[in-house]
Amino acid sequence: MARRLKVLEVCAGAGGQAIGLEHAGFDHAAAVEIDADACATLRLNRPDWNVVHGDLRAFDPSPYQGVDLVAGGVPCPPFSIAGHQRGSDDERDLFPEALRLVRELHPRAVMLENVPGFGSAKFAPYRNQIFGELHALGYQTFAQLCQAADYGVPQLRPRFIVVALLSEFAPYFAWPKPQKRRLTVAEAIGDLMAENGWPGAARWCQVAGNIAPTLVGGSKKHGGPDLGPTRARNQWATLGVDGRSVVEAPPARDLAVDAMPRLTVRMAARVQGFPDAWQFAGRRTAQYRQVGNAFPPPVAEAVGRSIAAALRKVSAVGSLPVASQPRLDNLEVA
Repeated sequence: MARRLKVLEVCAGAGGQAIGLEHAGFDHAAAVEIDADACATLRLNRPDWNVVHGDLRAFDPSPYQGVDLVAGGVPCPPFSIAGHQRGSDDERDLFPEALRLVRELHPRAVMLENVPGFGSAKFAPYRNQIFGELHALGYQTFAQLCQAADYGVPQLRPRFIVVALLSEFAPYFAWPKPQKRRLTVAEAIGDLMAENGWPGAARWCQVAGNIAPTLVGGSKKHGGPDLGPTRARNQWATLGVDGRSVVEAPPARDLAVDAMPRLTVRMAARVQGFPDAWQFAGRRTAQYRQVGNAFPPPVAEAVGRSIAAALRKVSAVGSLPVASQPRLDNLEVA
């Protein structure tokens, strides 16, 4: 049996990426996160993990020499179209800190994910600077815009993912293939809508037979327990969901058949790809924020399996290296 690989995860959030990497064959040397509620969630679900609560800028990686992978979802506001897109001028940009860890630990692989805006033409110079530093450290880089809906997650949620592998392992890397069929919102949470005997559940499932827009978790300063801005809430409405807030319990037996229900945190977690066994710490708003800001576990697992295969020098489809792939350092996303 192949040995379990070791990962140091930064900006770990509520564990979306962690769950996926765990399923892909990685054990956590440590998980670093600044949000107290998210740290409580990680400890609640994995009490044996080394969860480090604090600012990444103050984190000392020296005890974690020998990890196979450094991974993380560095903060997205500097590159999000919903913000000011200040990029490297934004104090929340932690790409330099991620590179610091790579320089100090020199892992065999790196995985960083961010919003699609990071792959836009506007940030091409900054992106190429990051890739250039990785190349100088001996890594080959791969970048791709991945749609969560292609990997069993019933929402769009595009994410820009960067994978870097030491040259010895790079020929074995291949992006995971999209699944042929997409999971719908009705298939994901229809049973939860019917859990309390709501008579409109079957009718609702007929309306919700599509994938959802991207869940928006917001921040402590901006965004409450709703499903996003007006456009997102309007898209949720086409699926029969009232996106103005999340609620404590599924629709009740006495709710009108043609009513528009709201999501619970558990429903939102399923839409994000979390398993039901994963619990969230904090009040409802804090729980939903953790869910909405997470990296979907199935996407992390799919990419993590491809990385694990490359580190074991087997491709995702066999024992030979995959065909040489271009390094997408100049990838632009419309």
